[in-house]
Amino acid sequence: MAKLDPEKLTGPQKAAIFLMVMGEDFTSEVYKYLDEEDIKRIGVEMAKLEYVPAEAVKKVLEEANLEAKELMSDLSVSPEEFLEKSLVRAYGEKGKQLWEEIRKELGPETFKKLKKLDPKTVANFLRNEHPQTIAIVLVHLEPDLAGQILQFLPEKIRSEVLLRIALLDKVDPEIVEEISNALEEELQAVRGTLGRKLGGSEKAAEILTHAGRELEDEILSDIEEENPNLAEEIRKYLFTFEDFLQVDDLAIQTLLREISTDDLRLALKGASEEVREKFFRNMSERAATLLKEDLEVMGPVRLSDVEKAQQNIIKVAKRLEQEGKIILGRGEEEFV
Repeated sequence: MAKLDPEKLTGPQKAAIFLMVMGEDFTSEVYKYLDEEDIKRIGVEMAKLEYVPAEAVKKVLEEANLEAKELMSDLSVSPEEFLEKSLVRAYGEKGKQLWEEIRKELGPETFKKLKKLDPKTVANFLRNEHPQTIAIVLVHLEPDLAGQILQFLPEKIRSEVLLRIALLDKVDPEIVEEISNALEEELQAVRGTLGRKLGGSEKAAEILTHAGRELEDEILSDIEEENPNLAEEIRKYLFTFEDFLQVDDLAIQTLLREISTDDLRLALKGASEEVREKFFRNMSERAATLLKEDLEVMGPVRLSDVEKAQQNIIKVAKRLEQEGKIILGRGEEEFV
């Protein structure tokens, strides 16, 4: 599981950390004011946590305007145990049912181990499986890990796998169980959630974003030949660095406060002049001047480094959108 970044916490992650810091009694009372969907959403994030660094705890408490130095240490309590106990304390038998539903969304314990494996190892294991099986496995993983695994799959099946992810809606529990049984000895974790929507165009685009720009264009071209409408649907969910031209100035200013200068410098090195100017005019005159000077004296840089920096900035932008702080336009989408 990826290391928790205190600067990139989502709303549900912040809520999960805050509740764990405040303890079971406080949390069980809070649950009484939430609906089941909110509890599940926070619960899933809480159960995913393996280690919460002190920096993340401090960040959450600062946002909540709490001064509690004795609480600003690494959280060592088991998130799953905490979640189960607080739910049972709040709802009794109903709490146990909620816990079981959250566990189904997380998948079995063995499936969590898959997320810790090297992407190339997972790809080598899956390479001879049917594309539909691979698609079901990938939609159970974090998009960045799934994108990396996609890179290591044989070229001849990449497009087919992503096509199936995009077309995937709900997976029959019996099919998931069959896959789980077939891969149990080596994979040991492909059970999935019952009847939950796993794939779709948005999920396919999210995974494709992490597979690299060159591979992104190649796969979309292949899909377009077979299913032009689906390719266009996936493109609507993709957001590139050049798309910041369509983002309003206030959102760019908000974004600039959240990203590192190093990432911005590298990202603009490979950006068009129009995008550069978009960022420059939303910075202070002094900051823009210094950045322009840096870019002028900057030597050649690897394209992969530029793409990584741009992707880092896009991730921050998408987090801010998820938190409701900015709006990112997609394609021809209109806002009212």
